[in-house]
Amino acid sequence: MNLPAAQTAKYLKDYRAPEYLVPQVRLDFDIRSEHTLVSADLSVEPQAGAGALVLQGSAELVSLALNGETLAPSAYTLAGETLTIAAVPAEPFTLSVRTKLYPHENKTLMGLYESGGNLYTQCEPEGFRKITFHPDRPDVMGKYTTRIAADAARFPVMLSNGNLTGSGKLDNGRHWAEWEDPFAKPSYLFALVAGDLVRTSDSFTTMSGRKVALEFFTRREDADKVGFAIQSLKHAMKWDETRFGLEYDLDVFMVVAVGDFNMGAMENKGLNIFNTSCVLADRCTATDADFERVESVVAHEYFHNWTGNRVTCRDWFQLSLKEGLTVFRDQEFSADRAGREVRRIENVGYLRQFQFPEDAGPMAHPVRPASYVEMNNFYTLTVYEKGAEVVRMYHTFLGEEGFQKGMKLYFQRHDGQAVTCDDFRAAMADANGFDFEQFARWYSQAGTPVLDVSGCLKDNGDFVLCVKQHTPATPDMADKQPVALPLKIALFAAEGADAGTQLAFRLPESGETVSEAVLLLNQAEQELVLAGVNRAAVPSLLRGFSAPVILNYPYSDAELALLLSHDSDSFARWEAGQTLLRRAVAANEAALAAGEPLPEHRALLDAVGYVLRADIDPAFQAALMHVPAEAELMAGRDNLDPLLVHHAREALLDLIAATFKAEFDALNQKAREQEEQASDCYNYAPEPAGWRALRNVCRAFILRADPEHIAQVAQNYDAMAQNMTHEWGILSAINSNPSPLRDELLERFAAKFRSDDLVMGKYFSLIASSRRADTPAQIQAALQHPAFDLQNPNKARALLNTFTRNIPHFHAADGSGYRFIAGKIEEIDRFNPQVASRLVQAFNICRSLEPQRRALVLDILQQLAKIPDLSKDSGEIVEKILAANAA
Repeated sequence: MNLPAAQTAKYLKDYRAPEYLVPQVRLDFDIRSEHTLVSADLSVEPQAGAGALVLQGSAELVSLALNGETLAPSAYTLAGETLTIAAVPAEPFTLSVRTKLYPHENKTLMGLYESGGNLYTQCEPEGFRKITFHPDRPDVMGKYTTRIAADAARFPVMLSNGNLTGSGKLDNGRHWAEWEDPFAKPSYLFALVAGDLVRTSDSFTTMSGRKVALEFFTRREDADKVGFAIQSLKHAMKWDETRFGLEYDLDVFMVVAVGDFNMGAMENKGLNIFNTSCVLADRCTATDADFERVESVVAHEYFHNWTGNRVTCRDWFQLSLKEGLTVFRDQEFSADRAGREVRRIENVGYLRQFQFPEDAGPMAHPVRPASYVEMNNFYTLTVYEKGAEVVRMYHTFLGEEGFQKGMKLYFQRHDGQAVTCDDFRAAMADANGFDFEQFARWYSQAGTPVLDVSGCLKDNGDFVLCVKQHTPATPDMADKQPVALPLKIALFAAEGADAGTQLAFRLPESGETVSEAVLLLNQAEQELVLAGVNRAAVPSLLRGFSAPVILNYPYSDAELALLLSHDSDSFARWEAGQTLLRRAVAANEAALAAGEPLPEHRALLDAVGYVLRADIDPAFQAALMHVPAEAELMAGRDNLDPLLVHHAREALLDLIAATFKAEFDALNQKAREQEEQASDCYNYAPEPAGWRALRNVCRAFILRADPEHIAQVAQNYDAMAQNMTHEWGILSAINSNPSPLRDELLERFAAKFRSDDLVMGKYFSLIASSRRADTPAQIQAALQHPAFDLQNPNKARALLNTFTRNIPHFHAADGSGYRFIAGKIEEIDRFNPQVASRLVQAFNICRSLEPQRRALVLDILQQLAKIPDLSKDSGEIVEKILAANAA
């Protein structure tokens, strides 16, 4: 399909080094009540063979001057966002650019924008061009000095990157501040904040003895909610020193919280800007999961100081160089802070629920995309989460010592540079003498590899695994080559008095006897020989989820039960249970489609009974009870009826709830007692959080088994809802209950937190996720709620994106759910294309749907494609979905 001129694609293969560098940038922001004037002095250095100077910008251009001489309009051309100056000196020169901005009118939340009367910036990936004219590409790095002047009463706080070098008073009640960043950075890391904000301060002493000021800026009413984030930052700084030997490099580390923000947070050098949802937390308004997210995101953005800022990406195709690596680092931090086994399970569950469907849909792309139309669309789970799994595979192959050697070489070679994924791979390979040539295919091939594995015991006592590897076709590539990946394996005795005992085996190549091994897969078909087993065995495969693949092995139910009971690897135990659950849902689905009675699922119920009786970590026990999400169950399928999957899954949940109601009651009581013993009042810590997670799982099953129990819940609600984790768990458990009591409790919740934007987001997500028949009407009412604001990304996502995961309503047979979301896409796209394009991705499932629903979605997408002013962000995704369905 040919894209319109406005949607011209950019290709990795076309990359050319910049013809002009800008090693020094001086910015002067004159903030006025109705506009902001920006004066930018760019120190420009032509490179050999440079042609015309081409800059990017979409701000109102006031004037241009070259070496102090004002340029006449005839000296340059301005077409769209591209400013071209044909005649410039061959030696270094200064270009002075003056622009005029209107932050209060900027609803895209990119560039300089106003929120709540304060000014904030967001420049990644291409927001700097909304501020001034500049090459605005990651490989053009410079040192920035920023001067800000504004009314002192309205804007008492004025911040930018680096260290504060001066400040003072001006006439007419105005004041100024100047910031200097001593480290070269790309324009996407520039940041500025000006407004009436409260500062909460702390400090951290680095391993070399330097004292770093830690400063968090919030609205006054939010200042008491940053304590946990500050402690999380200090933990992250210490962890990065201990694990990676990386020390912070400025005198101050600042974090600013803003409620209107398209992303989770932004790692601008020394001045991180955070979505309030990722930095504010207290016991009344945040769940344990919220605390964990705050800790993870704070760490992620801090870790970017080295993996993203000190070493950045050469071009946007290399985005996973910084994001995949930093996600791996924040996952490791969270694992060390709060339980490695359960955190790993959560990582994999998230990957399967959201990234695997992305890999199987029309937006499938490699970890390093080959092309893009709108870069905002490639801040994807493939780049982040799958990218982290690629980094984890380096670690699995090399071990901690080898991985750290690779990281040290990476920083030695590339500190202060803009580099590529290949540079990172080369550092890992060169530091360890390891051949990662074939491994590079992970960066260039889209899709989730599938491993079909069989195993048997040979007459000579060897256990042989036969592995076939293939990656399904994706819109960008039909035929895929085998990738290199680590398969971590172990064997367990299949029978006898010692059934479930982990067995030793010998590796033929080295002759080493081991009980666990990481084996290299790199062929379309290969045999893996585990020698000297000499007895029937059950293989434990992909331990720790050693590679982001789909693995098929013909386990019997009894073999899965054995692994669930005895495997020493927590992920493998969880995966055995997940396989049993997936099989049960599939069996239900087949029975419902054929109009036959549902299976009894004896083997599964035996396994569930074992889990409920087991004396294991409560967070792990809670994880074992989670049935795979509908999105995971539907990923990669064809001719799909989403409601059939939904009903099959619901029937299984109903069966488990009815069969084990007494056990859930008893386990809930045990978890309550253990939580109270762990802490006499609420505090976020892994142990009590585990018991609370288990209690919420039990509550959901209890209320499913006995919907009338809602009356008792309503009667005791205030006593039960002593913190947001329990309150959220209770409301989630009753959310689809048809009783009017459900509405009363939700309205009490909304009334209690009507002035708290983040908690009201939870309220809107509850409305949107309910499976009740009146949910569409309640969503329409929510759109008119005084606390709802379509222009606020957090609230728009809470209501609308949540609704797209509400299977029975979004996928309603009459297409009403599809039409509702399409209307909101059109509305939001007019002012915030980035939020709108994320909503378009709900239709990625189109090609997998059965014909009637597919036709409904295609008609809606064709109507969206005809909108004359549809943004590049939304237009690219619409076009890709239509193209995939036309193929």
